[in-house]
Amino acid sequence: MLANIFFGSKQDGERDFVNIVNPYSKEIVSRYPKCTAEDTRRALEIAKKASKDTKASLLSQRIAWLEDVAKKLEIEKEDIAQTITDEVGKPITFARIEVDRAIETITLSIYAMVNLEGHTINTDAMKSGKKTIAYYFREPVGVVACITPFNFPLNLVVHKIAPALVAGNAVVLKPTPEAPLTAYKLAKLFVESPYAIKDAISLVYGDVEVGSTLVSSDIPRVLSFTGSVTVGNIITKSAGIKKVSLELGGNAGTYIDKTADIELAAKRCAYGAFINSGQVCISLQRIYVNGEVYEKFAEALKEETLKLKVGNPYEEDTFAGPLINEESLERAISWVNSAVNEGAKVLCGNIHEGLSFYPTVMVDVTDEMKIICEEVFAPIVSLVKVSGYDEAIEKMNNSPYGLQFSIFTNNLSQTKRFINEADCGGVVINDIPTLRFDIQPYGGTKLSGIGKEGPKFAIEEFTEIKSVVIC
Repeated sequence: MLANIFFGSKQDGERDFVNIVNPYSKEIVSRYPKCTAEDTRRALEIAKKASKDTKASLLSQRIAWLEDVAKKLEIEKEDIAQTITDEVGKPITFARIEVDRAIETITLSIYAMVNLEGHTINTDAMKSGKKTIAYYFREPVGVVACITPFNFPLNLVVHKIAPALVAGNAVVLKPTPEAPLTAYKLAKLFVESPYAIKDAISLVYGDVEVGSTLVSSDIPRVLSFTGSVTVGNIITKSAGIKKVSLELGGNAGTYIDKTADIELAAKRCAYGAFINSGQVCISLQRIYVNGEVYEKFAEALKEETLKLKVGNPYEEDTFAGPLINEESLERAISWVNSAVNEGAKVLCGNIHEGLSFYPTVMVDVTDEMKIICEEVFAPIVSLVKVSGYDEAIEKMNNSPYGLQFSIFTNNLSQTKRFINEADCGGVVINDIPTLRFDIQPYGGTKLSGIGKEGPKFAIEEFTEIKSVVIC
């Protein structure tokens, strides 16, 4: 057992373990020990002590540390990808892509830290000032607490801990309960690296008790959370005086203009709506289509959707695997049925086998239906016919979420308007709002959260400015 990967406070024979069942095969694939508030407090104290060493460490050591983990991830790629598929049912092809992205995120974190800069200040710029040597620089905050979700159980962890560690902090990680072994294998690479800073990363398993202890503690100076709006609201009310970075999901929309490449738009929209079975914060959920091309686009989207293979996540050509649990499946079924009862129609899909819910395209949807106004987090997309751009942008912005939106158009003035008028954290032109590059700033407005991810921007979240004046 690794000392700072906690396995609960009870003796070996008495520990309480939770079994993780593969959502497709229903086989037990891993298990995790239930940690307590006491375990969490101990992890935080360990991190507090270790943060002195991380702050004092040379950047060259931290770079070597992250490079070593990235190299080991490459070696262990297939095993870790299989673990992701085992625990959350992500199709194996996309699990491998997630490992590749995690490796790139570590590398980007190194680059971002090497290029982190301070700034000199002219303190004699005003009459009240005088000549000094003045500047500011960034230093680590100390301890960062990270809470991560199931849908990207490796890369979203890396997006938090790699920037935090390379910046010189200590980390306490509470990974999603759905993928404990994925998190363990990653943490083990960090802990066992020959370049590791002792106790700089700790791993605690659990749910409400562990999470609330992390959030309310005075030890973390930053809390980084990715998850639901409900939990994010609780966190902001109980975190106290600390920096809070929240990525809380969205309700991504796009507009298909009459000038768009319809075949390209349909192909990309099918991908963006149904990748990872719709279990993506920027999963395409709302498609507003110019009335002049509505029928053509709807038929093209249906054709592209029916091409997608659903089912066994261990098969190389499977596009969409199972939903994470019964609750998610029941919500998807309920919301589709509710929309149908209110007048919407199913263009294709609305079939389920086990936890696999087939990609579903809805038409005749109205703005009040749950299936379009709330985050569905399932493979369901809704088409809405609009008169043009003005109606589309009004409807798109009429949402409590504002993570990422997109537009398919060959109208330059429309593009410029969309960039300025879309009320969200990121816009994409002529591709899906589900498009994300790990190097970019990522985060939304309104209920979609506070702060930005992406290695450079996460490092800014995990550091503080220190101002210096030498008279």
